[in-house]
Amino acid sequence: MSRDDQRQAMRQVREGLIDQLEALYRQAFDSIGAQDLGEGAIARLTQLLLRSREAAITPLQDEIEAPLITRAPE
Repeated sequence: MSRDDQRQAMRQVREGLIDQLEALYRQAFDSIGAQDLGEGAIARLTQLLLRSREAAITPLQDEIEAPLITRAPE
């Protein structure tokens, strides 16, 4: 497998992971909304989930968007 093929494969894996994580977090948010909890508890759980989501997804997105350096500048 060439380097370009490897890069493309890694990008697809990262994008797939992001999609799976997004689906998981959507389910979690839906689940919280369906519970009979007070507004304060829902707000705290939602805030925790948002922070968790950010911590899980941002590094994957950053790596996808990182510039590719193939050689040293001349």
